[in-house]
Amino acid sequence: MNKIAIGLAAVLTLAACASSDESSTGSTQAPDAAADTTDAAADTTDAVETTDAAPETTEAASGAEDGVLEVPGEFGTIQAAVDASSPGDLVLIGPGTYNEAVNVVTDEITIRGLDRNEVVLDGDFELDNGIRVLGASDVIVQNLTAQNYTSNGVFWTSTDGYRGSYITAYRNGDYGIYAFDAINGQLDNSYAAGSPDAGFYIGQCFPCDSLIIDVRAEHNGLGYSGTNSGGNLLIANSVFNNNRAGIVPNSGSYELCYPERDTSIIGNLVYSNNQPDTPAIDVAILAMGNGILVPGGVQNLISRNRVFDHDKTGVGLVPFLEEGANDDLPGEEEWTIECSEQRLEPLSDEIPESLLWEPYDNIVRDNAISDSRVADLAAEGVSAPTGTLRNCWAGNQITSSAPANVEALANCDGEPVAADDPAWAENALNVLGWLIEVENAPPSVDYEIAELPPIPDLDDMPDAATAPAEPATDMPRAVDVDAITTPTR
Repeated sequence: MNKIAIGLAAVLTLAACASSDESSTGSTQAPDAAADTTDAAADTTDAVETTDAAPETTEAASGAEDGVLEVPGEFGTIQAAVDASSPGDLVLIGPGTYNEAVNVVTDEITIRGLDRNEVVLDGDFELDNGIRVLGASDVIVQNLTAQNYTSNGVFWTSTDGYRGSYITAYRNGDYGIYAFDAINGQLDNSYAAGSPDAGFYIGQCFPCDSLIIDVRAEHNGLGYSGTNSGGNLLIANSVFNNNRAGIVPNSGSYELCYPERDTSIIGNLVYSNNQPDTPAIDVAILAMGNGILVPGGVQNLISRNRVFDHDKTGVGLVPFLEEGANDDLPGEEEWTIECSEQRLEPLSDEIPESLLWEPYDNIVRDNAISDSRVADLAAEGVSAPTGTLRNCWAGNQITSSAPANVEALANCDGEPVAADDPAWAENALNVLGWLIEVENAPPSVDYEIAELPPIPDLDDMPDAATAPAEPATDMPRAVDVDAITTPTR
C-alpha cells in the first residue's frame, strides 16, 4: 500500500473501543473484563452502607424464605443481599445512595430498585463497576441509577441470558451499560450519558441473539459501540443524540469473534452527534461528526432510521486500520462461523503488523437522512475499490452522497455499475481530509467534570414494588421488525 493509502487508512481507526494507546480511557477494558471472570468474583469490593443503613442482615445468610431480599430492610448492603440470594430470588432495593461495587455470580436473580431515580449506586469516582455480572446466567438488573464509577455502570460478561431494563447510567468512566462476551440478552428502556467510550455496548458475540430497544444515549464518546458483535442483533426504536458519534459497530482482532457482522439498525432517531465537550476516547474523537458509522463491518442492515445534523456523514461505510493485529483477516467463508467455534481455532502462523478491515455487503435502505455537511450517504474502500465492496443503497431520502449518485451506482434492487466505472470516483468521500481536521478536534473532557444535561424525566418500571421476580430467560423478547417505522423528527 502506498503512503497516501496508508495515511488514508490511518484516519479510519474508528473502532468502538480499540486503541493501542494505554492512556486512552477504556481502550483495553473489554479484554480485561473477560479476564475478570477467572477471578474469585464474589468479593464485595468496597461496599459501604446506604444512607439509610440497616443492620447487615436480619435474615439468615442463606436468604429470605419468601424469595424477596430487601435492602436495606433485611440486608444493609446490596452485595450482602446478592451474596445471600438463590436462583429465582428478587433483591429489592429501597431508596437511598449505595456506595458499592456489586459483583454477581448467582444465576437467575432479579436486582431491582423500588424507584429508578432514588435508588442510586454511586461509585464516588473510586469504585469500578456499579453492578458487574460475572458469568452468571439470566440475571436482570432493573429500575435503578448507576453513576460516578471509574469503569462501567452495569456490566455483564461471559453470560448466557441477561437483561438491563429501566436503568440510568450517568457519568461513568468507560461504558454506561455494557455486555461483553454475552448472548441471549436485552437492553431496554434505559438511558446512558457521560461515558468516554459508549453509552451502550454489545461486543464479542456471534450470534449474539440480543436486542437494544427503547433506549437513549447522549453526551457520550459514542452512543452505541459494538466490536465483533452481530447475528440476530437488533438496535431499534432508540435515540442517539449529541454524542461525538452516534452508532458505531466495528471489526477488529483485538477481541474475538471477528468480523462485526449481521447487525440490524432499524427505526432509530440519530441526530447532532457532533458534541465537542463530552468525555471521549481517541477513537470517538476520530469518529466525531458521524451519525451511523460502520468501520470494517459486514452484512449489516441499516434501515428506516431518521438521521440528521452531522458534520461528516449521516450513514458512512468506511475501512478500519488496526495496528498491532492479533490475527490475520478472516476469509469470507469464515464470516458464518459461530463465535463458540471460532474462538477455538488457532491463530495464523503469520500475523501482519496491521489489518485493514473493509466494509462489505452492507444494506442501507429506506432511511431519511438530512443536513450532513459531507454526505448523507458515504462509502470508501482503501485496499479494494469502493465499487467492489458489494454495499448497496435503495429508497433513502437524501440530498447528497459520496460517491455521487450512490444509489444509482449500487442499487439494492438492481445490478451495480462496474467497479472501474469513473462514476465511482465522482465526489469521492476523501476521508484523508479528516486527518487534518482531527488535529484540531476538541479534546476529551474529564468524565468527572464534563458538563452534562441533567438526567431527563424517565419512566419508572411499572409495579416495581409488587411485580414478581423475572429472571432474564427467553431473551431477547420477540420484536415485529416489519412494523418498525421511520421515527418523526
